[in-house]
Amino acid sequence: MANRLASATSPYLLQHAENPVDWWEWGPEAFAEATRRDTPILLSVGYAACHWCHVMAHESFEDAETAAYMNAHFVNVKVDREERPDVDSVYMSATQAMTGHGGWPMTCVLDHDGNPFFAGTYFPDTPRHGSASFMQILDALADAWVTRADEVRQAASEIGAHLKVQGDLDTGLITAETLDQAVRALATEFDGQSAGFGGAPKFPPGMVLEFLLRHEARVSRRSPELAPQPADGSVAKRMVDATCVAMARGGLYDQIGGGFARYSVDSGWVVPHFEKMLYDNAQLLGLYARWGGNRIAEETADFLLRELRTPEGGFASALDADSEGVEGKFYAWTPAQLVEALGEDDGAWAATTFEVTEAGTFEHGSSTLQLLRDPDDLVRLEDVKRRLFEARASRVRPARDDKVVAAWNGLAISGLCAAGTLLRKPEYVEAAVRAGQLLVDVHLVEGRLLRVSRDGLVGRHDGVLEDYACVAAGFLDLLQATGDGVWFERAGVLLDDALARFRADDGGFHDTASDAEALITRPRELSDNASPSGQSAMVHALATYAALSGSGTHREAAEQTLAVLAGLAERAPRFAGWALAAAESMLEGPDEIVVVGRPGLERDRLELAARRRHGAVVLVVEPGRDDIPLLVGRDEVDGAPAAYVCRHMVCERPVTDPALL
Repeated sequence: MANRLASATSPYLLQHAENPVDWWEWGPEAFAEATRRDTPILLSVGYAACHWCHVMAHESFEDAETAAYMNAHFVNVKVDREERPDVDSVYMSATQAMTGHGGWPMTCVLDHDGNPFFAGTYFPDTPRHGSASFMQILDALADAWVTRADEVRQAASEIGAHLKVQGDLDTGLITAETLDQAVRALATEFDGQSAGFGGAPKFPPGMVLEFLLRHEARVSRRSPELAPQPADGSVAKRMVDATCVAMARGGLYDQIGGGFARYSVDSGWVVPHFEKMLYDNAQLLGLYARWGGNRIAEETADFLLRELRTPEGGFASALDADSEGVEGKFYAWTPAQLVEALGEDDGAWAATTFEVTEAGTFEHGSSTLQLLRDPDDLVRLEDVKRRLFEARASRVRPARDDKVVAAWNGLAISGLCAAGTLLRKPEYVEAAVRAGQLLVDVHLVEGRLLRVSRDGLVGRHDGVLEDYACVAAGFLDLLQATGDGVWFERAGVLLDDALARFRADDGGFHDTASDAEALITRPRELSDNASPSGQSAMVHALATYAALSGSGTHREAAEQTLAVLAGLAERAPRFAGWALAAAESMLEGPDEIVVVGRPGLERDRLELAARRRHGAVVLVVEPGRDDIPLLVGRDEVDGAPAAYVCRHMVCERPVTDPALL
């Protein structure tokens, strides 16, 4: 019999709607029920594409005996971390503080005020590897709640009080020396053998690579006497080039279908954790377009449009790692399967080309596909890839989490705009416009941005800071890609709302609005993780808006927020890549480039030169536009298209030659 989750909009919650566990959604009703019954709350947090969430669900939440015990002794609350990042952030902080690590599924047990007194991640159904079983843990917690009630409530109260204490952040300046030092620090963590940063598991460091791209561009423009010794720029370029190549050639990248998996379980990019997340692919799409990896950018964009685009024009959150209950089954191959799909000759050639071995590089004798070097016959390669793609289409596909998350669609819009303008692919920009219009039509309700929709129907959860920031940034990228001033106006409304309702006393931002649901603490994430923090995303959006509008208010807010992130940028640049990328652009600008002219080859050449400037704000318009402050007074020169390079609204003389630009 379906439980309360049957009416949820979240695909993750719907996955649990048939569990024998009597799940509740997060809300005051669940806490009231726990108070009425005098039981603790068991909070389980995960997401639809999470492999270990599926494992724990199958082992424990689908088990009648386990479910009966949970129902008798707890009020059980299920949360989609992607739908409620605020709840996830608060209790992930508690889990990390109490256990030293985090991850999903996340399991916390709370008192009636929401204070946690137990936390962990995945728990097996039987004791193994030194871990107690889930049932053993439940039994101990239920017993403690009854027999040691005062002790448990005191512990929960103390933990809750600890989480509420948020010390003052040390604000500072991110200077040119800070940025140079960040490159040196990243170089010490760089994997010189396999590229990327750190060891296994290894995540795609898109935001860090974007910072390094901008850093390289800036130091290469410096006067020789100002260049650092040794030149940090060359170090940055080597790290970017090596990592972009390694990720695109390894198993992290889908060699026949395009798109990147969530992370590599090994340090060599061989075996991925096979989920494909929108936020990863959206960011990497833009990165590869700007880096010059045109084929990878195009294939990734095509993957987004083919497999993640929803009928309404938005983009779904993720593809699952599993199909038919087996992780990676859709993507992995054996030599025999290659022969079956391609024939003897091409099958053997494909096995050699894609590193598919009899022993296997993955599980059960299967291998991920890698393209560690280009074969001599590229025509044959493309033919084999096409035929493998067609053969793979007959397999059972991974499930799709088809909810539309505002922030991640903002990232997708930005990535598609970058690829569309740099690769001269107008269909990508058209897809970005359609996604932007969906956010306007569905997610903006009575002036408020709501976080998720599904099947064209918006959910009830308010947007958090990352939604406002990433959507505003996406709208500003739509302005730059299309020239349509309506996106400038829409971005301004979102940013002004964020300034009014999310601002913190130190000049940065909170993750939730001042009128949002009160949790045991108001979350405030500074570090970038798989996607930009709301803080760093807001710096980009505010700085871009200021460059287009000349608004001192927005520029000052960007600078103050960047100052809040300065300490993190100095201590842990790997987790401040997006803030460092913003700082690179803001150090001398960002460059504001206006290309004015009638459509044609001359304007196209100027536009491409302008868009290749890393971190620049670029507008390309026909003569006579003055609806955006940056455009005022910009016109053709002697009837020819011209480019204006400005910083803080102060422009150099216009040029008509792309080389001079």
